[in-house]
Amino acid sequence: MSGCPMHFDPLSAEQIADPYPIYARLRREAPVFYDEAHDLWIVTRYDHVLAVVRDTETFSSENAVRASVKPLPRPVLDVLATGRPLTPTLTDSDGDVHRRLRLLVSKAFTPKRAAQMEGRVRETVDALIDEFVHEGRTDIIEKFAWHLPLITITDILDVPREDAPSLHRWSVSWLRLMQATDGVEELVARAEDVVAMQRYFMDRIQARVDEEGDDFMPALLRARTADGRPLTVEEAMRVSVNLIIAGHVTVTRSIGNGLTTLLAHPDQLDAVMRDPDLVPAMVEEILRYESPAQGLFRTVRADTVLGGVEIPAGARLMLHWASANRDEKAFSNPGVFDVTREPPAAHVAFGKGVHACLGAPLARLQLKIALPRLFERLPNLRVAASEGAAVRDTIFFARGFTKLDVEWDVREPSSG
Repeated sequence: MSGCPMHFDPLSAEQIADPYPIYARLRREAPVFYDEAHDLWIVTRYDHVLAVVRDTETFSSENAVRASVKPLPRPVLDVLATGRPLTPTLTDSDGDVHRRLRLLVSKAFTPKRAAQMEGRVRETVDALIDEFVHEGRTDIIEKFAWHLPLITITDILDVPREDAPSLHRWSVSWLRLMQATDGVEELVARAEDVVAMQRYFMDRIQARVDEEGDDFMPALLRARTADGRPLTVEEAMRVSVNLIIAGHVTVTRSIGNGLTTLLAHPDQLDAVMRDPDLVPAMVEEILRYESPAQGLFRTVRADTVLGGVEIPAGARLMLHWASANRDEKAFSNPGVFDVTREPPAAHVAFGKGVHACLGAPLARLQLKIALPRLFERLPNLRVAASEGAAVRDTIFFARGFTKLDVEWDVREPSSG
């Protein structure tokens, strides 16, 4: 079956609030279907998603983060023309180009480097909480969830922490530009932000080309392929932009998703707080249960068949990580949040195959530290009861909050 037998509208209020019933029905009735409204073939089953990511000859990662490849409005293109090309990046490249980029970045962005950030991440978590712990209420997204991962990434890139607000705004603009559902005036403003971000990193990287040292950026610029080729300054700029965006929005969303999921399952929260050894599995289960990236995109190179459905060359696919992570054929009781699930890391929240996320170890590290610490330091933490306390993002290939007001019981300072 290629058509959708039901109303699939990922930006509707109903599906933003709870998309999982429609995902389940799609897996049963139309696991691979054509969504005319978005000009996308939606792939919803775990085994089909894995088949696509493993077949890089048939399914190209070009434009992997663009919801639509229709030309942007001319005024938007005119702004982007004043900057640098948006591609290729690690996420949206294929073949030798991707292998070269991944090799060079992996030489500098190693799991060891991520692990070395643990002490700094712990300090940042507590410093951020210190700023609001005595208030009893805050928007945890605005005051904590995007600051933590951005500070972590800026520290790695040796970027001033005070630039984090601009980097956050630019990152949101980049994502809105990739979805391209806003009006022309809004998209022009988003494009201006993207160009500003490019220029920011071009200037910073050019100033460090001849720098020695073991920091990430000098290591990245010194890295070489077997034939001696380094990254160009422009490529290093795109790597930096890629790391800032992917490295912080995933963690931001997972903090909000993790808090609300744990609060909705107090037995699971209690189990984790009583047994810290469950924290790593808790993180994996949050990533599976509420995937921060709902999916990414592929382009079909040649006529093919997937799940018994004929798909023409040139078609665009959305690989639906979130649906795959709730697939009944891949996970036992997938609609149940279970911090003791085995195996805990079989999900596809960070992708699979050659495009699996290089930043996953750093994201996991931050979530393992941040989520338990929030519950430790904010007694009786809860979502605020006021109307509009929780506002979901409206980027349909992502799932998270733009606002999440929480409350807790403020401890009185001890006397004496």
